[in-house]
Amino acid sequence: MHSVELEGESRRRREKRIIHFRAEPRKKCSPPHDDSRFISVTKTQHQVSNAERALLVGVGWKRAPRFPGMPAGEQGRESLLELVELARSAGAEIAGTVFQVRDKADPATLVGRGKLDEIRAEATAHQTPLIIFDSNLSPMQQRNIEAATERRVIDRTQLILDIFARHARSREGQLQVELAQLNYMLPRLTGKGTAMSRLGGKSGGGGAGGAGGGAGRIGVRGPGEKKLETDRRRIRDRVGKIQAAIEEVRKQRALRREARNAVPLGTIALVGYTNAGKSTLFNALSRAEVLVSSRMFATLDPTIRALRLPSNRRVLVSDTVGFIRDLPKGLLTAFRATLEEVQEAALILHVSDVSNEHHEELDEEVEKILQELGVAGRPTLRVLNKIDRLSPEERKNITNGAERNPGANGAHVLVSALTGEGIEELLQRVDAEMPTDPIVTLSMRLPLAEGRTLALVHALGRVLHSEVDDSHMRLDAEVPASIAKRLRLNDFAIKGTFRQGAS
Repeated sequence: MHSVELEGESRRRREKRIIHFRAEPRKKCSPPHDDSRFISVTKTQHQVSNAERALLVGVGWKRAPRFPGMPAGEQGRESLLELVELARSAGAEIAGTVFQVRDKADPATLVGRGKLDEIRAEATAHQTPLIIFDSNLSPMQQRNIEAATERRVIDRTQLILDIFARHARSREGQLQVELAQLNYMLPRLTGKGTAMSRLGGKSGGGGAGGAGGGAGRIGVRGPGEKKLETDRRRIRDRVGKIQAAIEEVRKQRALRREARNAVPLGTIALVGYTNAGKSTLFNALSRAEVLVSSRMFATLDPTIRALRLPSNRRVLVSDTVGFIRDLPKGLLTAFRATLEEVQEAALILHVSDVSNEHHEELDEEVEKILQELGVAGRPTLRVLNKIDRLSPEERKNITNGAERNPGANGAHVLVSALTGEGIEELLQRVDAEMPTDPIVTLSMRLPLAEGRTLALVHALGRVLHSEVDDSHMRLDAEVPASIAKRLRLNDFAIKGTFRQGAS
């Protein structure tokens, strides 16, 4: 019986091979050049975009302050163009834009019921599940617009917070962004539908919702909107923990700053509108490798590098977060620790994208934020960046304007951080603009055990004469007054000079 099973199995295998052989076409039956009997199937790969489609809505105001000759609502249109770049930085696919010029905002919907119908029709036509408003919406306006359009709605502040959350890399940056997001979310929590437990009436006999009440409905008795209150309490608790963590970060930053101040070096802070080229300029000055991207808010975390000026002075240069018009107040508060580098700077480099025709308006927005930080009176050097994008005629006009009115907005320097043009001139101007530190000449006798102090005197000063005396070092040196004070060199000073004694 075993041999019969084997014979049957071998027969089935032979039949399968014969069927398979007959199913295959014989290649020798077709001429080499005749491919009419073969069908070539090409698979077309369609790239599926994961970006969320969004419809952008901008609002301009007829009575808004504007430059002479600028038509009404022009600032709103420029802000809408900026919102397009912000949305792309957040990873959105722009399906379309809607713009409206109004006398004043509608308190319930910002744009009015008629415009809401148009926005809903546009969102339906473009199949966009997300609508982004260029203005900051109140919680009530956001709920009303979502109900009318049946779409998810966010405003400018929420979009900026999302970009910051994407780009924050350090622990400090992540904490600051989360704090701003929670403070933004807290007043917008609402109870919706069946997600919340609602009271159906009073409990107890005789009440409408009690055991004896005929008006009570089964299944609706509950503790009220307890879930909503629980969410609010959790957010408040989390906000408290984050604030405590940020305070610890501030203490750590203060300790690091104190350690840096042990070697007294002046600090230069780069500030400017977002996408003005600060990171590119920072790399050109310090030869660092900070991320450079055309997307807005590509770099959030502050970076500090040492820089040597033409006079051989060493300074620290700091790259900070870019500013933007209508920057949310919560972000300014949350990024207080980051912006402390600006407040501690001895010189501020205000970087402007001179290729942007509206750069003067953007510079005014930066000046407003600097005033809020309390550093408006700090020594400032204006750096007009991206001159490589200008035509010869435009460059000539800007140069002549700076020469005719050099004191209007502070000193000007024209550079191209990308090509390196003007960097040497910028370094010389920085060297001249940095607060001067008077030089003092001291004759000292330091113990050789003070190796760190001796090294700093040689690195940051100019040693005129030195000699070893037993376990001490005698030297005459020219040292900046701030360094002499911080290193307490007067404790080792003696009268006279060793050079005269040696001769």
